Order: sequence, then C-alpha cells, then structure tokens
Amino acid sequence: MVAEGAGRPADEPRKASAEGGAAGKGGEEAKGRFRVNFVDPSAGDESPGEPGGGSSEGGNVSFQNGGDTVLSEGSLHSGGHHHYYYDTHTNTYYLRTFGHNTMDAVPRIDHYRHTAADLGEKLIRPSLAELHDELDKEPFEDGYANGEEGTPAGEATATYTPDSKGVVKFGWIKGVLVRCMLNIWGVMLFIRLSWIVGQAGIGLSVLVIGMATVVTTITGLSTSAIATNGFVRGGGAYYLISRSLGPEFGGAIGLIFAFANAVAVAMYVVGFAETVVELLKENGTLMVDEMNDIRIIGAITVVILLGISVAGMEWEAKAQIVLLVILILAIGDFVIGTFIPLDSKKPKGFFGYKAEIFMENFGPDFRQEETFFSVFAIFFPAATGILAGANISGDLADPQSAIPKGTLLAILITTLVYVGIAVSVGSCVVRDATGNINNTIVTELTNCTTAACKLNYDFSSCQAGCQYGLMNNFQVMSMVSGFAPLISAGIFSATLSSALASLVSAPKIFQALCKDNIYPGFQMFAKGYGKNNEPLRGYLLTFLIALGFILIAELNVIAPIISNFFLASYALINFSVFHASLAKSPGWRPAFKYYNMWISLVGAILCCIVMFVINWWAALLTYVIVLGLYIYVTYKKPDVNWGSSTQALTYLNALQHSIRLSGVEDHVKNFRPQCLIMTGAPNARPALLHLVHAFTKNVGLMICGHIHMGPRRQAMKELSTDLAKYQRWLIKNKMKAFYAPVHAEDLRDGGQYLMQAAGLGRMRPNTLVVGFKKNWRQVDMRDVETYINLFHDAFDIQYGVVVIRLKEGLDISHLQGQEELLSSQEKSPCTKDVIVKVDYSKKAETDTSIAFAPSSSERTPTLHKGNLLISNESQSPLNLADQRLLDASTQFQKKQGKSNIDVWWLFDDGGLTLLIPYLLTTKKKWKDCKIRVFIGGKINRIDHDRRAMATLLSKFRIDFSDIMVLGDINTKPKKENIAGFEEMIEPFRLHEDDKEQEVADKMKEDEPWRITDNELELYKTKTYRQIRLNELLKEHSSTANIIVMSLPVARKGAVSSALYMAWLEALSKDLPPILLVRGNHQSVLTFYS
Repeated sequence: MVAEGAGRPADEPRKASAEGGAAGKGGEEAKGRFRVNFVDPSAGDESPGEPGGGSSEGGNVSFQNGGDTVLSEGSLHSGGHHHYYYDTHTNTYYLRTFGHNTMDAVPRIDHYRHTAADLGEKLIRPSLAELHDELDKEPFEDGYANGEEGTPAGEATATYTPDSKGVVKFGWIKGVLVRCMLNIWGVMLFIRLSWIVGQAGIGLSVLVIGMATVVTTITGLSTSAIATNGFVRGGGAYYLISRSLGPEFGGAIGLIFAFANAVAVAMYVVGFAETVVELLKENGTLMVDEMNDIRIIGAITVVILLGISVAGMEWEAKAQIVLLVILILAIGDFVIGTFIPLDSKKPKGFFGYKAEIFMENFGPDFRQEETFFSVFAIFFPAATGILAGANISGDLADPQSAIPKGTLLAILITTLVYVGIAVSVGSCVVRDATGNINNTIVTELTNCTTAACKLNYDFSSCQAGCQYGLMNNFQVMSMVSGFAPLISAGIFSATLSSALASLVSAPKIFQALCKDNIYPGFQMFAKGYGKNNEPLRGYLLTFLIALGFILIAELNVIAPIISNFFLASYALINFSVFHASLAKSPGWRPAFKYYNMWISLVGAILCCIVMFVINWWAALLTYVIVLGLYIYVTYKKPDVNWGSSTQALTYLNALQHSIRLSGVEDHVKNFRPQCLIMTGAPNARPALLHLVHAFTKNVGLMICGHIHMGPRRQAMKELSTDLAKYQRWLIKNKMKAFYAPVHAEDLRDGGQYLMQAAGLGRMRPNTLVVGFKKNWRQVDMRDVETYINLFHDAFDIQYGVVVIRLKEGLDISHLQGQEELLSSQEKSPCTKDVIVKVDYSKKAETDTSIAFAPSSSERTPTLHKGNLLISNESQSPLNLADQRLLDASTQFQKKQGKSNIDVWWLFDDGGLTLLIPYLLTTKKKWKDCKIRVFIGGKINRIDHDRRAMATLLSKFRIDFSDIMVLGDINTKPKKENIAGFEEMIEPFRLHEDDKEQEVADKMKEDEPWRITDNELELYKTKTYRQIRLNELLKEHSSTANIIVMSLPVARKGAVSSALYMAWLEALSKDLPPILLVRGNHQSVLTFYS
C-alpha cells in the first residue's frame, strides 16, 4: 500500500483538496494546521515548492493527512459545516483518511509539541472525556480540548511558527566541528607546547595530552548523550544541565559558565595583544610601555570582535572559517619546516629529525620547581573548548546529530595534532642552545653525553641561562617553521577565533538563563532582537566584562579560575548523565548510545580532581560559588518543572524505601500517629490542620481527606482540579501533608473508602481525626447518624479516633467567599489575593509568624472588614462570632507560651492519649508548655495512685509537671447540669412508654437515632459521668492551653447516635480547645529499650 501511495504523485493531495470544497478557507485551514511531517512516502518525487493540499508546503503533506481529511478535522474542531465526498473504492482512500473520519486522532508529531516549539505548531488531540463521556452536550464545548482557545488556522500559524525566512541555522561542520577545533587549538599550541615537551619530555607530554583528552572525551560522550535525549534549544551547557539536573544546578552553572566565557574573551584577547606587543618590541615601535600597549591593543580588538558578533551569526561563522584556514596553514608551515633543517638554525637548537634528540628528550627534565602536575595545569586549558558547538545549540539546524559528530571529531583531530606536534618538536630541537654560531665543536670529543654534542655542537657554556632551545624559547615553533610570519598569523588566528567563539557563547547562554527567569533580576537580558533573536544586551554586558578584565592585563590569576569554571560545568554534565541513568526515568533514552553511566561518573570525579591539580584555591572558590548559587536557587524555588533527573531519582528513592519499609514488621518503639484528617478543603479548617500538623510534622503521616458528594460527573471534574490546587496550597503553607479527595454517595461511604484505601504499604493512617460537629442539634439527624457511624467504622478498622473541639468552631469556609471565588483563585491572581486577605485578615496583627498566612496579609495588616465586603455574601462587616472564629482558627500557629497541656488519661487506650501531648511538647511552638496528668482514683488511695502513675510516666520517660488523682469522678453532678442535659436531649427522645408498642417500634425503625427510655435508664451512670467530668474540667483545666482527654466509647447498636452525641456535647462544652482521644487499645508506648 505504501508503494502505491508513493507511486501517486503530487496531484493526489491537490485533487483531494479540490474535492474538499477547495475554497480559500479550506486551503488556509490545511496550511495552518498541518505543517511539519516526517513520514512522507507520497511526496517522494514532488519538489517542496509545489503546492499540495492547498498549501505552499506541498512536500510536507503526508499520506496521513491529505488536504481533504485536514478539513474534516478542522471543521470538527471549529464547528464548520463542510461535507466531504470520498471515493471509497481505492486503497489510497483508506491509507489517507484512516483516523480522520473518526473523532479519534492518529499518532502524529504535532500532538507532542510544546506550545512554543520552533518547528511547527502544537495540535491538541481529543481529550479522553470528549471520546468517552455521554453525549449530552456538544462534543467540543469550547471548540477545543482542554479548554484551550481556538484560533483560526491562519492565525495559529502566526502564533506558533516563527518566521523562518532569514534565520541562519548551521550544519555540523560549520556549527560544531569548526568552532570546537578553533576553540581547542589555542595559544598553547604555538607558544607553550614546545616548553611542555622540554619540561616533561616526549613520553610524559603525550601522557599529559592523553589525560586531558580522557577528561574531554568522556565529557564529549556525556554531552552527546544529553544532547540527543530530546530537542535541544539555545543555551548550550546551561540548557543541557538545567534540563537534566533541574534549575538548581542549571542556574548555578549557567551563571558561572556565562561569566567564564565572558572572561575567557579577555584571556584570549590579552594573549593576542601580548604577541602583537612582542612583535612591536622586536621592531622597537612600542606606543607607551608594554602593559599599556596590551591594554590599548586589547581594547581595540575586543571592539572589532563585538562588531563582528553583533553583525550576526552568519558573519561570525564566515570569520571563523577564515581563521581556521589560517590556523591550518600555520600548522602545515611548522610541519614542513621540520623537514628542512637549515644550518643557520642549528645554533638555536634545531637539527631536524634525529634519533639522538628523540632519545634525549623522551624523559622528563623538570626545572624551576615545575612538576608533572604543574605542567599538566598549564596545558589543560588548551584542551577545553569542547562545548563551543553545544553553546550555540539554538543556532544549529539539527543539534541532535551535529553536537555528537562535531564535538567528538574535533576532540580526535585536535588531539592527534597536539600529539604529532609534541613528538615532532621533541625529535628536532634540543632543550638548551646558545644561538651562538661559534659553539661548533672542531675537535672530536670522546665523552659526549648530550645529543647536541653528538651533533658537533657544544651548548654547555650556557647551561644555566641559555636563550634558545625547548626550555628557554617560547617561539620555538616560529624558529622551526618554513615561514615564520605564518606562525604569528596562526597565533593571531587561534586567539581571535577562541575569543570570538566565547564572545558569542556567553550572551547566548546568559540569554537562555534569563529566559527561564531563575534569577528575576536579570530578566531584562532575556530580550532578543532581529530574525535570529540576537541577545544584543547580553553582547554588551559580555563586552563590558571582557573589557574590564583586559584592562587588568594580568591574567595569570584569572586563567586558573576560568579553567575551573569550565571544569565545574564539565563535571556537572558528566554527573547529569550518571544521575539520569541512575534514576531510570523512562524519559531518558538518548539516541546516542555510546555512553556509560559509570564512565560518566569517573569523568565527573576526574574533572573535580583536575580542578584541584590546576589550582587548589581556585577549585575551592568555584565550589563555594556553585554551592552558594545552588542554595540561593533552591531557596527561591523557581516555578519551573523540566522533568529533571532529580525528580526522577526522588521518586525512585521513595518507591524503593516504601517497598523496603513494607517488608519490616511494625514495632511499638517505632509507632507514629499517622493521621487521616477529615478536613474537607484543607483551607476550610485551618485550626484542625495546624493542631494535627503540630504533632505529625516530621514524625508521622498526615492525609487531609476530602469527600466530594453530589452528582458524579461534576465531582470527578472537581476532584482532578482540587487535587493539584490543594496539594500546592499545602506545600505553599509549609504543611507536610497529603491531600486525598474521594467521591462518595455520603460521608460514611467516603470515610470508609479513605480509611481502607488511603496510604501506601506501611505509610497508612492509623488514627482518624475529625472536628466536633458543633451544629448537630440544628441539622438533619441522619447526618449525625452518619457522623457517629464514622467512629464505629474507624474502630472496626482498628483505627484510633481523635475528636477536636474549639468552642468557637472550626469551619471558616463561609468566611472565605463563595466557592466560585475559591475555584477561580488559581486562574486569577487578584481574586486569590482577596481570598487570602479575608482568610487571615486578623492574623497579621496578632501574629508575627508567617507559616500559614501568605505574604499579602503580612503586607496589608489593615485589610480586614473592608476587604470582607468583596467576598462575603451578606455584604456586611464581620459579626462578633465570625471574628472570634477567625481569631481561633489561627491560634495554633502562634507560640503557645508557658502554660499547661492537661491530659485526662482516664482509660488506658494503649497510650495514644499520652503520646499526642508528649509529641506536641517536642515542637518549637509548644516547647514551653508543661504536661499535667489527671487520673481517676479512689479517695482512700490517692497517694498510692499518684505514685504508681509517676512511676509509669518516668518509665515512659515523659516529663510532667504535676499528677492529680481525682477521687470524686463518680459523685453525682449538680442538679442544674442534669436538668440542662435532659432539656438538650428532649427533642431526640422516643418516649416509647407514652406511645403504643407498634407506633414506638415503627418510629424507632424509621429514626434509629432516637433515644429510648430504656437506653437512658441503662446508661444513666455513664451519662452522669460525662456531666460530672465537664464540671471537673471547668474546675481544674479552664486555663489550660489545650486539654487531651479519653474519648468515651459507645457500644455499637446499643447506644443511639443522639445519646452518644449528647455525651460528647456535655463532656466538652464551654472549655478551652479539647482533643477527645481513643487509641485502638494496642500499646503505642513502651518502657523497654
């Protein structure tokens, strides 16, 4: 079929387009919507210029989307009313239209683009809801999936595809190979290589070059791996590292690397200026003095280089090629020179290829306190420059193939040239020579030791201070070469090309860094100008930095710092590859296969070692700067998500540890309260959230359960939006908690779902935390029945239960504005502000901590009342009760001061009642509070009971300030309190004794929550105990910061919901914040080690 499709030439799409109502609009639509295709057998023999599918890019219309089908999908999106007629009898019809005569889309590259992609526009595939939901509305509610705005096709092209005319894109030779070779061959090649051979000898020189090459080759392989793992944009090393390791490392390296490139411009330009000044000195034409001449020439040079760069990449690339030609000619000039030994050069130490010289120069001869490593440190900067191609990744036509090919080939060629020149210069030139023609030996010497002596020259007269030879003359290569001025031209070429490459790299990297807005202060440098988006502001900044360092003109101090900055980025590139491979992220699949994670790790370690070898203080300085920037970016937390390997590794570690943990049996020593809190929307009950967070933070799990009830379809939409919104809210408010929404028919079902399914492995909740139902007497009693059944369900699943009551209440959602405002707060920042201000309006005045309130309330402390008008439905200022509720909702965010936590440990539930207050006192806000313990006992053995409890607490190692034994718990409560209780339960009683048996039974069946007379009589003692305990609480604990008390348990099926609710009401009313706690009766405390 493909062959047949390929055989039909370009008229096919044209015909299809004509059939499809080839109105101009159709053509436009086709043109705008389907731009770039990579599978195109049908366009084999069609020139790209021919119109096909009504579009000017005919060659781009693939067999999957001929013009006709384009329209059908376009009209489906935009609600157009075209009709299409297909010739269904040909095979090509099916080949062309498969997937386009359905709503389902076929796989194509445009579905996977980022919106800002350079290559073509993004298309949106139909969402699952559009394919799967019941058809009770238009399939495309907003015209597009995901609620994205639709644009007419023509406009879409304009918005997505940048104007490609005039944009310069380079291939791998011009863009990468030439650049890297020029950058690697620096001044070292001509001025220092001969000296290195003199010091280290040929053998060790080759080793030095080899070691440098190992580091650069490993880095080259790593760069290739990252560069081929997805589409590479501009920004070079910064882009590669930031997208692999995340913004923290990327931001640190981006800044350093851009700065190093800027200073490198100065280093290369000064190298150039020094050579010019040497020539001037030889001819006696210095302008001022050596130092100032370097400054003048350097400044003029850098201005000219800036002009070339700003003229555009095309000019810069042409300049690079000219410089490369000069450089290659200079190297050729030297090689030719080695074969023509002239007698005039012999006194200067050059004799042509001689075995004696090779043997003598093979071993090292270190002088002037030089060592192998110091020589290596001098050579290594000559090997850097391998990222010159990657740094302009945004200007490459196909970075994925260009960067690996160009970089690795450049490393190979330059290394061979370095080794070749080292060996040839070491075989031709002796280490020391006088340059004096009279030092020839006339008489035959018998005891010759040096090669020069064997060649009839005696240079021993100047052993200490010779002028010529490998050791003493930096211009050996000029001397050896056939035509000396060409070597000078080579030096100029090497320095200027490296300077030019750095001058272009630095602004490009800096621009990419600024575009990502990691350092908000540099945002202004992100702007680009012209077709190529040239960073002119960045060029200017680079120019100023370079000029500053040129004026110093003493670069021996700066050179090692630059080398270290480059090495730090090499180390991180290598580490990125290791890290990404270690994280086993499915997204890490480089097209370049010749890399190995362990070799990359070795490369990263080698880079760090070489940093210290080159210069230990510069290495330390680099580490400090990288670490400082890393900490800054981590602290700032830029709002970016690049799917870095750091995220992938975090996930992998969490997964592995969770699995390992699930293989470990629970032990009482490691018990942690892992709480499932029924908060609803987390910001609706801040007091509940903060109190539980106080004893679970960094100790145990905390899950905020939110049960959505109501129509399923609506709830499912809310679930997905809420999940992201509230988890973000928790993180923003520094809550170490998870948000778990579920949809259920009622509260009880939702509670059961959460209790059974929330958590993972050993990280599952074991304690249910609920707020006290304050309005239970006003609401439908079926809701109360559901609420109480939550407790029964929790006990059935072996959960502990904690009920938290504040006399002001917990729920502040009615003060936060309508739900619409809440749901829109993600989209519109201004409403978000309003809500925040309402939420915590008093907070700024009462509390300096900002753990909970976002900064807008800190900045605007006087915003209460006025702002509430915006979001409060009643359009009236807060009433007193609401104001108190707001104040109470923030009370656990403040430091609690020196007060008491009263623990009424009346029943042994395994120790949870005691563990929670202890955990509270370990936190900073609660650390000044003292624990007072209250227990029940008999009047005649109060001392004995107190001693027993003191012993138990000291064995548990829990500090307490006081223990009180209450002997009068079972005393009958006051009459007025009993009367108040009876009045409270009156509406909920069944009064079966006053009714006929059948009527009473029927009523009990319909309303199971009603309190029977029999039940009331049966549990009279327990009822009196709750009323009495409330009296004692008011007497002893009315000033406590918080009360933690054993929760009374009601037998399932025997105690009606109304009676149990009345007990809790009677027990906890009119008190400071109270936690009613009941563990699951398994020990959570132990005194064994």
